[in-house]
Amino acid sequence: MTFKAIFLDRDGVINIDKGYVYREEDFVFMPHIFKALSYFQSKNYLLFIVTNQSGIARGYYTEDDFLTLTDYMLKEFEKRDIKITKLYYCPHAPESGCACRKPNPKMLLDAKDEFHIDMSASWLIGDKQSDIEAGINAGVANTIYIGDGTSKAKYKIKSLDEAVKLIS
Repeated sequence: MTFKAIFLDRDGVINIDKGYVYREEDFVFMPHIFKALSYFQSKNYLLFIVTNQSGIARGYYTEDDFLTLTDYMLKEFEKRDIKITKLYYCPHAPESGCACRKPNPKMLLDAKDEFHIDMSASWLIGDKQSDIEAGINAGVANTIYIGDGTSKAKYKIKSLDEAVKLIS
């Protein structure tokens, strides 16, 4: 049995991207994120967060800082009956050459293997071209770019509300 999934970037999709967010007081959820994720969950999608966190490698914050904030974020989702199946993160700097840093597909492929994800029935939502490329590189059929820039994504939207209209 396989499952369909929605892969979400964190900064810029889940929360407002203020640059290297690692403290609860700086973490602001994006408008309509809870409504959107509840909707996706009601459509039987598994929800995954896939996030680059180079601030760890750069020494801006520790892995423990990141994990503490992650725990807060996941508890806020749980309060609203939203289950994040798993969060994958890359703590490496861009120049590290690691396999997990987006646009490399390792985080998504790990989820595919671990949770039997049907990538042809799945979606990736990101706000950077590296997110979109990771989805394409992993074989995710549907990619959504949130923002004003140019993108190779299948869909380009302005807000998460538009993603709800696209995904059924």
